[in-house]
Amino acid sequence: MLTRKTIIFILQSIMAGMSLALIVLLFNPEWLNSNTDNTATHTYRAAVARSAPAVVNVYASSYFQQQTHPLFQDPIFKRFFGKVPATPNQRRNNLGSGVIIRPEGYILTSAHLVRDADSISITLADGRNGTATLMGSDPGTDVAVLKTDMDALPSITIGDPTRMQTGDVVLAIGNPFDFGQTVTQGIISAMGRTRLGITSAENFIQTDAAINPGNSGGALVNVDGAMIGLNSAMISNTGGSQGIGLAVPVNIAIDVMDQIIARGSVERGWLGIEAQILSPIILEQADLGQTGVLIAGIYENGPAHNAGMMPGDIIVSIDDKPVTDPGQVIRMISDYQPGTRINVKIMRGWEEKTIEVTVNRRPNLLQ
Repeated sequence: MLTRKTIIFILQSIMAGMSLALIVLLFNPEWLNSNTDNTATHTYRAAVARSAPAVVNVYASSYFQQQTHPLFQDPIFKRFFGKVPATPNQRRNNLGSGVIIRPEGYILTSAHLVRDADSISITLADGRNGTATLMGSDPGTDVAVLKTDMDALPSITIGDPTRMQTGDVVLAIGNPFDFGQTVTQGIISAMGRTRLGITSAENFIQTDAAINPGNSGGALVNVDGAMIGLNSAMISNTGGSQGIGLAVPVNIAIDVMDQIIARGSVERGWLGIEAQILSPIILEQADLGQTGVLIAGIYENGPAHNAGMMPGDIIVSIDDKPVTDPGQVIRMISDYQPGTRINVKIMRGWEEKTIEVTVNRRPNLLQ
């Protein structure tokens, strides 16, 4: 039979053990979930399940005339050997990806993937196959819009790329090397990448999520599975992924899509100027701080020329928004609809003045 002293000892031991356990859990609260699925906080399966069904494989095919050797066109060669038979047309096949944006069948993809294509087919994540037609493309952003008549289509959730920051986790979904749908994971390495010489309207999201040939036109999504970019290109000197992938922000891509659906093409504002960065010496002498872009050239009879702007002028602001680099100036002007009147503040010599300019449509040859 337990004595009173023994019972008190047992109770004291139990209380001491419980107190110790509470102290341990206070400093290690995650131990409370030790019996649950430890992978729950480290998986992106929900994001993939939400977005992957709307990412399709795109196969674009076109005929092209193979070039003959210039020697065969030489008159002397023709005189002795006669006319060389024409080379039969060859077929070129491009593979890539696309993203279903609307369940009515509107798909975003990369313009370089479907350029000159005479037939386009798509394969959905659920295995269904179908055809698509090219509604239009915009080389300036490398964005194209396809339309398919397939039914019961999933569509992707659209995110807000302006809320993304360097270091945020992203997933790239596409069809690299025609392996089939593939998901890679990385982070945003930089926002607003420009001056890469890839397109005329550059404003890329840079990521180290692996983007390989075939990923073009696929989706870049956030950890919630919402699309924040259209995968467009990779920077590589090996032909494979080297950790520098580029995506067009989805808001830009959708604006292109809306314009193509509405009128078949994309209209961008244009001033007809060649802009250059100002040297630190000029910035210091003009007391401009870090603000100002030099007009290095003017297109004859362009909007800037007709408004009286001159090479050597320094653009300080556009509609009271300070400018700091040439890429920013081009993007700001491109965002205006043709026919819009804007106020450009310039410095000419030591005189500051404001010039009203009517934005024109960017010529097609400059797209």
